[in-house]
Amino acid sequence: MSAASSLLSEDQFLCSICLDVFTDPVTTPCGHNFCKNCITQHWSNRAHRECPNCKKRFKRRPVLQVNTFISEMVSRFKELAQQRASSSSEQQAAKPGEVPCDVCTGTKLKALKSCLVCLVSYCETHLEPHLTVSGLKRHQLIDPVENLEGRMCMKHDKLLELFCKDDQTCVCMLCTISDHKQHEVVPLKVECEGRKAELEEAEAELQQMIQKRQLKIEVFKHSVKVSRENADREIAEGVQVLTSLRDDIKRMQSEAIKVIQSKHTLIEKQAEGFIKELEQEITELKKKSAELEQLSLSEDHLHLLQNLPSLKAAPPTKDWSEVRVRAPSYEGIFRAASAPLVEMLIIDLKKLLPKTELRTAQQFAVDVTLDPDTAHPELILSGDGKQVHHADVRKNIPDNPERFSIILCVVGKQVISTGRFYFEVQVKGKTQWVIGVTNESINRKGRLSIDAQNGYWTLGLRNENEYWAATRRLYSKSQPEKVGVFVDYEEGLVLFYDVDAANLIHSFTDCCFTERLLPFFCPSSNQHGKNSTPLIICPVNRTT
Repeated sequence: MSAASSLLSEDQFLCSICLDVFTDPVTTPCGHNFCKNCITQHWSNRAHRECPNCKKRFKRRPVLQVNTFISEMVSRFKELAQQRASSSSEQQAAKPGEVPCDVCTGTKLKALKSCLVCLVSYCETHLEPHLTVSGLKRHQLIDPVENLEGRMCMKHDKLLELFCKDDQTCVCMLCTISDHKQHEVVPLKVECEGRKAELEEAEAELQQMIQKRQLKIEVFKHSVKVSRENADREIAEGVQVLTSLRDDIKRMQSEAIKVIQSKHTLIEKQAEGFIKELEQEITELKKKSAELEQLSLSEDHLHLLQNLPSLKAAPPTKDWSEVRVRAPSYEGIFRAASAPLVEMLIIDLKKLLPKTELRTAQQFAVDVTLDPDTAHPELILSGDGKQVHHADVRKNIPDNPERFSIILCVVGKQVISTGRFYFEVQVKGKTQWVIGVTNESINRKGRLSIDAQNGYWTLGLRNENEYWAATRRLYSKSQPEKVGVFVDYEEGLVLFYDVDAANLIHSFTDCCFTERLLPFFCPSSNQHGKNSTPLIICPVNRTT
C-alpha cells in the first residue's frame, strides 16, 4: 500500500470545477467526480443538468451521494501530502546548478537519482518506488543529471548505450544496423575505460602544470622576500647616512651661528663703549650749558665778567668725526661651514649609489654556461662550461654554422630576449679579453667588427691597462678583476661593473635591440703563455 500510495499525485484528487482537492466527493451517473457543493451550484445556475466534463445530459437531476471510497482516498492523500510536506521541509530544495526533482509540483527538491529508463530525475520521496517496486527496481539509476532527453537517440528514440569509433559519437542499438552498420562499435563502458586512461594522463599533465606554477609562486614569493630584505637594508643604510648628515648639519649650523654671534657681540660691546663715552660728554656739556645760562641771567656785572672766561671755555671732548662702528660681513660663514659637509656627502653618494645600482642588477643573475658548439676550434672549455682559454692546438671538430672559425670567440647558451639579465666574469690575471653580449645572428665565419652598430655591446682589455668599450677607448683608473654584465632588454641598456669596487665602468644606453642576444666571450690569444689564464663565469655573490 505504501508503494502504491506513493504514486498518488495531486492531479488525481482535484475537482474540475473549483480546481482544488475534493471536499465531500460525489460521483455522477457518467462516472465523473466533483465536490458535492461545486456540482450542486453548477446545476443550480443552468437549465440543463449535464456533466461538466463529458457534457452528458440527465433528464432529471441525479441524486448525489458522497463517494466514500474517493473520500477515504482523499483523506489518505491529504495525510500523505502532510507527511511529504514534513519530509520535504527536512530535505534540501534544489539550488541553482543542482538537478531538481521532475515529479515535485511545489518546491522542487534536490534530485538524488536519475532513471535512464523513465528519463526522470527523482528526489528521495519520489525515488521510493524505484527502490521497492520489483518492476521499477530493474531500471538503471545514475547520479542526477540534467537533460535526460539528450541521452536518447534523436533518430530512433532509443537509449544511447554504444560508441562508434569511426565517427567518434554515441549511438543506439538501431544505429548499428543502419547508419553505422560497417563501423567499429563498442559499449560506452569499454570506450570510457580507454578514455579514463587519457584522463589520467591529462590529469598528470595538469598536476605537473600546477606544480610548476606553485614553484613559480614560490619563486615570486622569494623575489618579494629578497626585495623586502634589500629594501630594509637600503632604508637602514639611508637612514643611518641621513641621520649622520642631519647631526653634522646641526653641529655645523651651531658652529656657524656661534661665529656670527661672537662677531656681533664684539661689535655690540664696542658700540656700547662708544655710547657710554658720548653720554658722559653729553652730561658734561649739558652741565656747562646750564652754568652759562645761569650766568647770562645774573644782574651782577662784576660777577659775570669775572666768571665768563672760565665758563666760556668748552669742556674737554673727543673728536668723534672719524670714529666708526663698522658692521662685520657675515656672508660665506654658512657656506664655509657646510663646504666640508657637502664634499663628504658627495663622496658618500659616489660610494653608495654605484653599490646600490650593482646590488639591484645582481638580483637578475642568470646561470650562464658556454656553448661548446659555438667555440672556436682552438678554445678549451671546462667540463662545466664555466671557463674558457686559448690553446695553440686546433681541435678536429665539426665546422657547424654556429661555430666561430677565425676569431677566438664563444657565446653562452642562455638567450636574452626580454626582461633583465646579469652575469659576472673573472678576468684576473689576463692581459687581453673581451666580454659582453651580441646579436644571435652575427657572422661567425669571418672577421668581426666589434661595434654596437654591428650587434656587439662589449668591454675589453688590450695591452694590459688599455680598456675599450666596443671601438671606443676608455680612460679609466679601474682595473677590475671581476666584471659584471647587466642587460635591460626593454630599456636598451648594457652596463659593465667593477664588481669588487662596485663601480660602473661603462654603459651603453638607448640601444635598439631587434633580435635575441647571447652572452659573448673572447679570451684572446694566450700570447705564448702570458695570457693563458681562463675567463671564468663566476657565481654571483651579492654586494653587501
